[in-house]
Parts: sequence; structure tokens; C-alpha cells
Amino acid sequence: MVKEIATGIIAAMVTPLDENEQVNETELRNQVDRQINAGVNGVFTLGTNGEAYILSHEEKLNVMKIVIDQAANRVPVYVGTGCVSTAETIQLSLEAQEAGADALSIITPSFAAASQEELYRHYAAIDAAVDVPILLYNIPARTGNALKPQTVSRLADLKHIIGVKDSSGNFDNILQYIELTRDRDFKVISGNDALILWTLQAGGTGGITAVANVLPTIMVSIYQRWLKGDFKGAQAAQDSIRPLRNLFSLGNPNTITKVATNIIGYPVGSTRAPFNYLAPEAKTKIEATLHEVYSAYFAK
Repeated sequence: MVKEIATGIIAAMVTPLDENEQVNETELRNQVDRQINAGVNGVFTLGTNGEAYILSHEEKLNVMKIVIDQAANRVPVYVGTGCVSTAETIQLSLEAQEAGADALSIITPSFAAASQEELYRHYAAIDAAVDVPILLYNIPARTGNALKPQTVSRLADLKHIIGVKDSSGNFDNILQYIELTRDRDFKVISGNDALILWTLQAGGTGGITAVANVLPTIMVSIYQRWLKGDFKGAQAAQDSIRPLRNLFSLGNPNTITKVATNIIGYPVGSTRAPFNYLAPEAKTKIEATLHEVYSAYFAK
């Protein structure tokens, strides 16, 4: 099959853990099938929601191999390979390439402040080292480093860098990415669930979505309805996830996503300590909100 990269709805999958905080392979495989059966255009493992920031190198290799194997070429598999150093990022990227990843999602380096020239050189070195499509990943609230539109425009000229995922929450930033790369075959995709439809309307190509862990069919319907020209239907689907998105203010969004996924019957476990506490009243609110969302959307 010819796989279209960075287009449509891509599930930013959680990494299921058991009661001992070890990777739950059985449930990980189940989640891959669940997302594909819901109609996603791709699965993304080892991203922010996949807790790549707290998994060991060996665990990352294990998780990516499981997901690639289970997807079995049914949809593209995106693997998050961004690390703090350029050398480690190249190492993990080459291992993902060897494992059969269809594309790499590479988050900016974190903790230490990086200039735009340093970010450019980081990505240019990775581009020269691999032979697989690269999706830049901008999430400055988590990393402390933002990919400016002008830097993305420079990087768009490199051979393997085919697009950017923006999770800044700043729609103007997405618009500038689109405007500055419009003259090239470059994909701009929203990493913020609330902005998927608006990114599509502006010339972007889809969304990489955490909410797909909880409501995959609704997330898929945003893109499918938009593709068919049903803007009102796409907007209704987009609007329907607002109550769930609002829950992210209750704590770590990764934790809330996993708690919600558990509540609807999928044993993905908790997030790894210390990022795994959620107050009982927050869990109660998540349950009530999920009931509200399901009742409102599926009653139509």
C-alpha cells in the first residue's frame, strides 16, 4: 500500500502499563487494533501521551516493535524518537527506521534553552542520518523550546522533513507554518485536538490526537465529515469534545487521558510515577463528563 504521511486523524496512543508499571503488551496490541478499527489514518507511539519521556531506551524499542508488528502495514506508524541530544535522537531514529517505522515524530530538545540555529542544526543532522519521513514536533510548554515559523520554513527544504506537528495551542503559529511552507509539499498538522478542524480549514492536513484514546470514532468523524464537505457535521464532532478537553485543567493531561480510557473499559493502567495522582473528585468529574459527551453526541 502507498501510505500517505501526516494526513487525516492520527491517534497519539497511550502506552498501557500493568499494576507494576511495566508495559502491558496485550493491551498495547489491543489498542492498536481498536484505533485502526475506528478508522484512524495512522497510529503514533512514544509521543507525549505515550510517556516517552519516562520510558527507558529498551522499553521504547520494545513498544515501537510491538506497535509496528500489530499495525501490520494497515496504517502508517509514527514513532516518537526525539531525545535531548542529537546523537541519542539519531540512534533511536535509526533503530525505529530499522524496526519498520513509516515516519518519525521528533520533538524539540528539552530542558536546556536552544537557539533557532541550534534547533536547525539538530534537525539537519537527523535528516542527513536517516532515510524515513520526519515530522517536526513543536510543544514549547513541555520542552521550553519553540520552533519558530521561519525555522520550520528552512527545515522544510530538507530531504526527509515532510511536515510539522504543532501542539503550542497557538493557532496563529499554525497559520504561519502553513503560510511560510505553502509553496512546498509540506504538511502542517495540529497536535491540539481543539484546533483540528480549523487547521484543516486553513490548509493543514489533519490532527494527531490524544482524545482518540477515549473517543476515536468522534475524532475520525471530524476529518471524514470535513473531507466530504460536511462542515456542520465536522464542527459538531469538533465541538463535542470540548467538555473532555476542559478536563485537562484538573491535572496532568496524560493522566486524565489514561483515567478516561480506563473508565470506558480499556485497562491501559496509570501513568508512571510520580505523574500518576488524580484526586477522587477529579475522577468523578471525568466519569460524569464522559457520560455527558457520549449521551450528547451519540444521541444525534
